[in-house]
Amino acid sequence: MHVVRAPPLPPPWRGEWRLRDDEHIAGTVKSLVRPDNRCFIFFDSCRADAYQPLLAAVAESVDCDLYLCVDEADSGQLALYLPLGLAVSRREGTYLVPTSPDVTGLGEAGLPAGLAVISAEDADEDRLRLLDDALRQDVPGADGWRWDAAGFHEETFSPAFDPATYLVAVAQPSGEYAGLLRVWNNPEGPLLGLIAALPGYRRRGLARALIAQAFAVLRERGKTEVTAEIDDANVASISLFTGLGARRTGGSSELIRRRIQHRR
Repeated sequence: MHVVRAPPLPPPWRGEWRLRDDEHIAGTVKSLVRPDNRCFIFFDSCRADAYQPLLAAVAESVDCDLYLCVDEADSGQLALYLPLGLAVSRREGTYLVPTSPDVTGLGEAGLPAGLAVISAEDADEDRLRLLDDALRQDVPGADGWRWDAAGFHEETFSPAFDPATYLVAVAQPSGEYAGLLRVWNNPEGPLLGLIAALPGYRRRGLARALIAQAFAVLRERGKTEVTAEIDDANVASISLFTGLGARRTGGSSELIRRRIQHRR
């Protein structure tokens, strides 16, 4: 058996490797680098004996920490990866959040004084990108995130973009972008991508007001629940959403294989 590297893939993919056994492919792995410079890997159609050589080939080629996500319900995958030198770096829960104000209690949630809300559709794209970068620094597992203009545009105005549920809070009269909420309009149902505010605008009720506005739109469309993914260590967000009636339905583990420091 031997590992071969496939032809180059378009960004953000870093590469693809295949383990060949005679004329058969015993498994493949792809890697991509996110805007926070974290390199994530994805195995596909692998035999049991293919994981170790493929992982070693990627590690040698990219020479950085490698990350991998595993559904918490798949205990077999976790048992497979841990002996390969991967370890759990963080865990994330999946929650379903009701949109009904009778459950959330958000019927009377108004914006804090001195703040207004606009759609991301009407925001300055460069300023919105910089706000997104700043907010991600406090999101577990996303510190160091820096978008380039093209990548941010492609991500933001994807088919899942919904101008009615991607909201930006703006301070008055300065016009500073203070925070945002985005709910992606995915085919399988609405997904809360991010809700966050800059430090000077926290603990004033802004998050609840943005949720109330976006959820009202979703409720009118007949959407009764929104999916949210929250890091298990993010006590404030878990408290916020469970207080709105959210229930945990599953989760995932993020694994890491540390880059091996070679001695000179």
